[in-house]
Amino acid sequence: MPSFGAVGGATKILVVGDSLSAEYGLARGSGWVALLDQRLTREHHGTTVVNASISGDTTSGGLARLPALLREHKPDLVVLELGANDALRGLPLDATRANLVEMTRLAKAARAKVVILGMQLPPNYGRAYGDRFAGLFADVAKSEGTSLVPFLLKGVADVPQAESLFQADRIHPTAAAHPTILANVWPVLAPLLR
Repeated sequence: MPSFGAVGGATKILVVGDSLSAEYGLARGSGWVALLDQRLTREHHGTTVVNASISGDTTSGGLARLPALLREHKPDLVVLELGANDALRGLPLDATRANLVEMTRLAKAARAKVVILGMQLPPNYGRAYGDRFAGLFADVAKSEGTSLVPFLLKGVADVPQAESLFQADRIHPTAAAHPTILANVWPVLAPLLR
């Protein structure tokens, strides 16, 4: 596997996600991916971020889009932030897992490192389903040997008065929450930039 910087010293990060990464309901430039790009500009010159996130996307949608994204952008690092919409739509967890595994394998075959961003469900989905859903991200990361952020919304969705960090729909975090989201991703992503 080539080291970062093999081509002109540049590292390219591809983020494939849903509304949590696509700045749904936010001013452009205030979501965690834009904040990541700003931090990388300051600290890791030559690193670029391509945000290929689409609000409402599922793991099957991401899987369908990924081959073309890999060919077009040739990323060194792929961040997968998908799965929440699968659960919200009641799609089979086995299909979500299989799609994440296939996306991970496609990215690795394209010589990219992979970071999987885990998600959890609100308690009203039932504990058994919620536990299985939360666990599938760790299962995929372990089986495929990728990096994992266990819960993207740690410090946002699991804190007292969490509702103050969410938009009126109670699903999408406010701009004020996105620095915390980046703080969850950064410690896992940063070592892969060295």
